[in-house]
Parts: sequence; C-alpha cells; structure tokens
Amino acid sequence: MSTPTLQDDRTANDARAPRATTKPRRQVRAGSHLLLLAFAVYFLIPLWWLLVASTKSNSGLFVGSGGPLWFNGDFNFVENVKGLFTHDGGIYWTWFRNSFVYALAGGVGATLLSLLAGYGFAMYRFRGRAFLFSVLLGSLMIPATALVIPTFVLLSDFNLIDTMWAVILPSLLSPIGVYLIRVYAQEALPQDTIDAARVDGAGELRTFFRVSVPLLRPAVVTVLLLTTVATWNNFFLPLAVLRSQKLLPVTVGLSNWQALSSAGAGNEQAWNLIVTGALLSIVPLIVAFLALQRYWQSGLTLGSVK
Repeated sequence: MSTPTLQDDRTANDARAPRATTKPRRQVRAGSHLLLLAFAVYFLIPLWWLLVASTKSNSGLFVGSGGPLWFNGDFNFVENVKGLFTHDGGIYWTWFRNSFVYALAGGVGATLLSLLAGYGFAMYRFRGRAFLFSVLLGSLMIPATALVIPTFVLLSDFNLIDTMWAVILPSLLSPIGVYLIRVYAQEALPQDTIDAARVDGAGELRTFFRVSVPLLRPAVVTVLLLTTVATWNNFFLPLAVLRSQKLLPVTVGLSNWQALSSAGAGNEQAWNLIVTGALLSIVPLIVAFLALQRYWQSGLTLGSVK
C-alpha cells in the first residue's frame, strides 16, 4: 500500500482551489447583475410611464383604473397623435422640424469643429498649445446657463435675436467634443503612421481625410451623438433668444403648453398632447443611437491591447 507523497498533496490542493473560489465569484457576479438590473429599472420607469401615458385621454391621465404605470381600458394613442396635427394649428410639427434643423446643424457643425480642433491639439506642436488647451478645459467648468445672458447680448449686437442662427451658432461650440477628440487621437493615431503618409507624399489634408478620419470614426460618432442630443434637448438658450412661436424647438413649445395647461388659460387642458409630443420627440434620438452604436462600440477596446 503506497503512502501519499508531498506532490500528491499539492495536486489535491490545486484541484480544490478553484472550487473554493467559485462560490464567492458567483456571489459577486450575481450582486453586480442585481445592481445593474436595479439601475436599469430605475432609468426605464420614466420612459415606461411616458409610453403608458401617451395612450390615455386627457381625463384618463388623472382618473383611471390602471394607475399611472399601467394602461387604462381605452387606447387613445392614435387620437392623441391626430390631436397634435390640429391643436393650435398643428404647430407641434413646426417645433419638431425646428428641433431637427437645430440638432442637425448644431450636431454636424460642432462635430466638424471639434474634429479639426482636437486633431490639431493632438498632432501638432505650436506656441501656446498647452495654455489654450488649459483654457479649453477650464471652460468645461462653466455652466452653460451662465453663458446665456452674455450670448444674448452678443447676438443682439449682431441683430440675430429671434432667428435660427441664434440657436445654431452657439451650438457649434463643444469644448467636451474637442477634449474627447484630442484624447482619442493621441491613442488611436500612431505618429509613425502619420509620418509614413507624409513620406509617401500625402499632404496634410489628404493625410487628415484618408488616414486620420477613418481611425477617428468612433470618437467622431460619439461626439456627434453627444452634441446632437445636447442641441435637441437645449431649453434655456432657445427660451432666451427666440420670441416667435414658429421658431421654437419642441422643448420650449411643450413647456409653453404645460404652462397654459397648468394655469387653465382659455380652458387649455392638453396634458395628453404634451406627453404624446414628449414621447414622439425622443424617437429620433433613439433611432440615432441604434443606428450609430456599431461605430462607437468599435472604439471601446481602444488601449486594451498594448
């Protein structure tokens, strides 16, 4: 009968070691999943309420058998959408078009300027580069609402108040976009690649568009999404610089309807149209995220392999 050796004891201990750590790891993983699930439910509840409320009539929003988070017996979503076409002359769709124009012009313009500025900060060495970038980072600490009054005065000097340019021009500036492009370019653009393109005879513009921009695509799409959403959701700036109802975006227009419904001015009660209009206003943003997610997801692993 053979006696157990030291090597046999080590082998047995190694075989038991993974089993001892499996249970705690599973517990940690389960706890993480539960925490993520709780956060998902927390963030999805307002969206679910908006979806449910858009199917109710004006009275059904306040008196109903289903409660605030469930449907009533009647389904009035189609009637609510039709009401948006007729209420106040169908001005909601004018607001919707304005928001689309502001978001498209502001998002594309801010992304282009951020791309040019961020690429310049990352790839070129010039006098005052560190100081200018420090000023850029400092501007991130200034609340956007604090700049509305100076922006209003500046636009007033150029007679741009109550025009679309009063919303589009300030939306073209995105310090956070410049910062993201600069940081991403430093990691995604090897200096050897840029130098090789220059040695092959490519000019600066050709190097930028043919070599750099394709590698920066995830960062560009991320900045495009951020600036587009920020412009679409912009509220305080349009409220301050626009007076005409026909130039308002959806955010300010629905706020005006809410104020009238709260005050009961002229028997104005359009709560069902407000929630339905709010639901329709987020559809373009959801479509944009779903359509562009494959581009910015490709940059999530940047720097994971050295």
